[in-house]
Amino acid sequence: MDELLEKLNKLNIGDRIKALRIAQNRTMQEIAEASDLSKSMISKIENNRAIPSVAALVNIAKALGTSISSLLEQDGWVNAILSRAKQAKENLTPTEKGYHIYPYASEYHGKKMQPFLFVARKDEVVPHEVSHEGEEFVYVIKGKMKMQVGETEYLLNTGDSLYFNAVLKHGIIPVSDEVTYLDIFV
Repeated sequence: MDELLEKLNKLNIGDRIKALRIAQNRTMQEIAEASDLSKSMISKIENNRAIPSVAALVNIAKALGTSISSLLEQDGWVNAILSRAKQAKENLTPTEKGYHIYPYASEYHGKKMQPFLFVARKDEVVPHEVSHEGEEFVYVIKGKMKMQVGETEYLLNTGDSLYFNAVLKHGIIPVSDEVTYLDIFV
């Protein structure tokens, strides 16, 4: 857990959320209500004591009038970001929903999309559905999973992809022992 908190502190997600909230002269309660989270959870995130899920980050970004990529960006502007396979594999961050994520190109400012690497293991993922603005593209790199989008369930195998409106409630359940997939938020 200490290693995970150290990774989050390097990203400064909690610090960025807090600074943006304070700059907007808003309370934790206002952000909690606007993002469908508890005030306690916002406090934990801002103090880098809780790991926000991707859906929580999307909702917090929306509540703050910014993008998820802005919350993940590092200081400085760059023209291109190279991510090596080893880097993504070694920097996976577990979430409270049971899957592990790696945000690609977090240091690229002003992105119009946010790609994530997800690794989900059978019996570790907490069944849940999320909904947020935008669109998503999911590509299964390895393994098999069920993906619920609205009322429809899709079985996705290695090499399969799914593009959908993220306003529809959606969620995944690993079918294979482990599934690795790319999820791009726009």
